[in-house]
Amino acid sequence: MMYNLIVERFFKNTKNFIFAQQKSIFSSAVLLSFMIVLTSLFGFLRYRILAGYFNKEELDIFFASFRIPDIIFEILITGALTSTFIPIYLKYKNNKKELSENISSIVNLIFILLTVFVVIISLFLDRIIPALTPGYDLAKMEKIINLSRLLLLGQLPFFVLGNFLTGIGQANKTFFLSALAPIIYNLAIIITTIFLYPTLFLFAPIWGVVIGAFFLFVIQIPLFFSSDFSYQFILKRTKGLTEFIKMVIPRAFTVIVAQIDATIDLTLTTLLGSGAYTVFYLAQHLQLLPVSVIGIAFGQASLPYLTEMFQEKKIDEYKKIIYDSLLNLFYLTIPIAFLFVFARTPLVRLFFGGQKFDWEATVSTAVTLSYFSISLPFHGCYYFLTRCFYSMHDSRTPFYVSVFSILVNTVLSLLSIFVFHLPVWALALSFSVSMIVNSSVLFIIISMRLKGLGLRSIFVEIGKMFFSAFLSAFISYFSMKFLDGLIFDTTRTINVFFLLSTVTLIHFSLYLFLSWLFNLKEIYLLTSLILKLKEYQKKFTEIYIQYE
Repeated sequence: MMYNLIVERFFKNTKNFIFAQQKSIFSSAVLLSFMIVLTSLFGFLRYRILAGYFNKEELDIFFASFRIPDIIFEILITGALTSTFIPIYLKYKNNKKELSENISSIVNLIFILLTVFVVIISLFLDRIIPALTPGYDLAKMEKIINLSRLLLLGQLPFFVLGNFLTGIGQANKTFFLSALAPIIYNLAIIITTIFLYPTLFLFAPIWGVVIGAFFLFVIQIPLFFSSDFSYQFILKRTKGLTEFIKMVIPRAFTVIVAQIDATIDLTLTTLLGSGAYTVFYLAQHLQLLPVSVIGIAFGQASLPYLTEMFQEKKIDEYKKIIYDSLLNLFYLTIPIAFLFVFARTPLVRLFFGGQKFDWEATVSTAVTLSYFSISLPFHGCYYFLTRCFYSMHDSRTPFYVSVFSILVNTVLSLLSIFVFHLPVWALALSFSVSMIVNSSVLFIIISMRLKGLGLRSIFVEIGKMFFSAFLSAFISYFSMKFLDGLIFDTTRTINVFFLLSTVTLIHFSLYLFLSWLFNLKEIYLLTSLILKLKEYQKKFTEIYIQYE
């Protein structure tokens, strides 16, 4: 009897924690950030394992095989469910019948489009891939075609289903399972690569991706049963579906333009020699680590709150959220950008220093990373700024701004490769310039639309942040040079970790001190973070204490 009571309480408290609704943007962002950190760590463990089993030429094939599936995924998910789906879900949330009809019609439309895309593109892959990878030989192209086809048929359906469930969870402000799913996804790839590599070679991690996508969907199924939504096998021209289509078309075009830009990067890197795409891909994804942990987490967490406030016409509160969030995002990302510039080589060695990842690839990736990092604070704000427009049911403005910034990126990239004959890092610099342009224009437009966001105050605060981060980075860089070799023998990976940990601690300690010295109010954000982490620790503890 006592045992049954203990088990019952354990499952009850565990369920309460998993399905707990977050009450604020910050609490949502903290939970998302924590889970994204874990996801990213597993993701980079995946990259390190891949770099241990495959050389950079083989990794070119692996990463390039994702380009076509990623285009479809980004159009259907990033372009539809992730941002446009949530405001529609919230609008009809209080009426179960309307919610079920509208959301079912949206999901069924997406799956029809998915089926059409997959069938058509699978048939024409042997023509598409050679056009996208002109610098590769026929054998390399053939491998990319085979891997791409497997990803289209095996990964995409589960990914779309899984992200649909993620959208339901985020709309209900329940983030735990959705944040846990990518961790399981990465674990599947890691385990499959290790155990199946001897027999399947490059197909081992690809099958890991398929298996991981399946579990990414399965682990989130409880979100469906805990919601007010009931799936129906219908496709009705409901009001919600009409609104969704109107919102999703410009958003989808935004994603399409961005994917064209990413595809141009693939095409140009194939002309820069073997391994260039791997260097570009890995540097870009390392820069995306803090962007995901901070920028994407804030963006995902903010959309439900921003939407509710805008619909309730609480404009002053709406403006305050934007003002505070932008300063918080800059405060957290600026010191990381400086760290990624001055500690670029040990960072690359730590994350990608696999057995087959040679020194030339390490140096090239490190330099490319530093050019990506120039735009890191603006990249972190980009996701939040776009959500501000989506909360107003305006997806056209981000589209127009994205088209302009991507045009800037494309022109600069083409000039870098064909006119100035620069190496792969030039593509990263072009990206940074376009991202700075994109975020700046979005901010100016939303400031004008809301009749001011306190521009003078924002610029003064950001200026103090940059100065504080520069001084701390300057001292930390020379500290790193002193410690490297004299204290830490960095020929071993474990010592690279200790060196980076020490330098990072010095860098952020100095940054916090200078923040206090220059009276940056964002330093108190860390106090809120610590309190919020204690709150989560208490929730975890309650799961075990209450049944003792």
